[in-house]
Amino acid sequence: MGAGISAESGIRTFRAEDGLWEDHRVEDVATPEAFRRDPDLVQRFYDDRRKAVLAAQPNPAHTALARLDAQWPREAGGDLLIVTQNIDDLHERAGAARVLHMHGEALSAWCTACDARHHWHGTLADGPACPACGEPALRPDIVWFGEMPYGMDAIYDALREADLFVSIGTSGAVYPAAGFVQQANALGLATLELNLERSQGSHWFGESRLGPASELVPQWVEEMLLARRDG
Repeated sequence: MGAGISAESGIRTFRAEDGLWEDHRVEDVATPEAFRRDPDLVQRFYDDRRKAVLAAQPNPAHTALARLDAQWPREAGGDLLIVTQNIDDLHERAGAARVLHMHGEALSAWCTACDARHHWHGTLADGPACPACGEPALRPDIVWFGEMPYGMDAIYDALREADLFVSIGTSGAVYPAAGFVQQANALGLATLELNLERSQGSHWFGESRLGPASELVPQWVEEMLLARRDG
């Protein structure tokens, strides 16, 4: 899942090719070097992102995927995984449980002193102490450029077990997520793109459907559940 699925909830999309995220250069707010250089700027930036996430509400695309998660069988350990590049919690608030945040979460704080992670709704710019160790060493639990995304082994394991790979609302510009469709093709999976416009990797997909996520995703989920019942 890319940023396009949350855009209709009022969360602005991240466009790496523009060089800007919420009117900031990505080099200034989304790299470890930026945090070392100006931690106050980075903390304030993510404090604002956290506030925006808390103010947003799930849209029909999130709700539809939560319905799919609830009604899709879970035998053999579960055969559905919602992998999102988004740092919001709108999938979970819509009711989805099988969610993996490969780029981290806005509502999580990571202590670089003791490695603990904490659900976090407040600010970090004021340097609060870690609830676990007491050190003022909390940073946003976000995967920045130059850092390893979370859950990569689980993602590749899911791809190897899958029959269908679906990409929703992504530009196809940020790796490694942009390369998942190529991996899916190499494994012989069916591939489907649901997007407002064709992504940079659109030619890799067996089928592309273009339109708002709030329309395309509920339609596709209904198709999947009907096919499951009829099959």
